[in-house]
Amino acid sequence: MKKWLSVIGIGEDGLSGVSPQGRALIDAAEVVIGGERHLAMLPDSHGATRMTWKSPLTDTIDDIRALEGKPVVVLATGDPMSFGIGVTLGKAFGHEPLTVLPAIGAFSLAAARLGWPLQAADVDCLTLHGRPLAMVNLHIRPGARLLILAEDGGTAEILARHLTAMGYGDSQITVLEHLDGTKEKHISGIARDWSHPRGADLNTIAIICLADPENRPLSRLAGLPDDAFAHDGQLTKREVRAATLASLAPQPGQLLWDVGGGCGSVAIEWMRAGGRAITIEKNPARIAMIRENADRLGVPLLKIIEGEAPKVLKDLPRPDAIFIGGGLTANDMFESCWKALSAGGRLAANAVTLEGEAKLLESREKWGGQMSRIAVSREQAVGPLKGWKPLMAVTHLIAFKG
Repeated sequence: MKKWLSVIGIGEDGLSGVSPQGRALIDAAEVVIGGERHLAMLPDSHGATRMTWKSPLTDTIDDIRALEGKPVVVLATGDPMSFGIGVTLGKAFGHEPLTVLPAIGAFSLAAARLGWPLQAADVDCLTLHGRPLAMVNLHIRPGARLLILAEDGGTAEILARHLTAMGYGDSQITVLEHLDGTKEKHISGIARDWSHPRGADLNTIAIICLADPENRPLSRLAGLPDDAFAHDGQLTKREVRAATLASLAPQPGQLLWDVGGGCGSVAIEWMRAGGRAITIEKNPARIAMIRENADRLGVPLLKIIEGEAPKVLKDLPRPDAIFIGGGLTANDMFESCWKALSAGGRLAANAVTLEGEAKLLESREKWGGQMSRIAVSREQAVGPLKGWKPLMAVTHLIAFKG
């Protein structure tokens, strides 16, 4: 396939920093697309049609699709494949028609200024540009070093207030403006004491997360404490949840259906492990709790489908794993889920009633899998002493689709 769509990264030095290959593509372009700042860099003598991004972005994608075969150049800031437009265009058109020429990205420049190794386990790179603030919650932990592409010049103040509210008020913040340009500037301070005025809109924020002494950090491993979630009692308890997620075996990027979401605990922990998830719940009050929990625990992109399964399942994207946490005995529930599951996928289901257990046994006989019984007792006061209080035993099924 002929390459007709070029994505060229621009640094603080503008077009003067673009490679000869990139300049040749720009000179030959019939259409140049970018933000107003990028398009202003083109000389007046350039004869290309100029297009700015529309809202929603999909409208511009449709415009680009109509130009297929013509030499089109997209100008972008820094590395287009690092939370940039290159990723979006790759998903829309595939890699074959694309030529991507990156500039040095903001993360590499910031790491060079700070002396941070980008590959280190305690360094996370993320963006808040066009994304909800709750995205950062997943990454805030003691000792974490965060590099964040800011939404604008007010992002640092918002983050400072947010960190303080989360019990990380001693965190160190450095704002790096106009990296690698003549106007480069660094501003540093402590989250709880942040008083710097709004800065330049083009900035990258570096944070060293320092927790307050009483702060209780949460792991990304399965089995968050039950009180980490807002719930009305419809909650897969911590010990059972950890065992269920171990059976589901979360994989980065894979899609989970959480059917009968309750408070969303299984879907949320799946996403905290790097997966994608859709939760299906019919109760509006519980949907509100799922959204609250997803935001607070750093996975605001959890997709929530309001409705009754299995009716609402038919138009959803095919999942790699399914958890049936509610409605197991509904007509055709297990059958519909098993049919939708991708080859090689996993289906887990839990039951606490005799009727639900009978359904699991019936399903195991038809589609295979392994059943187990999870019985948990928790410490509880018995007068002045301590004893064990058993929770309801849970029958668990895990099945693999060949």
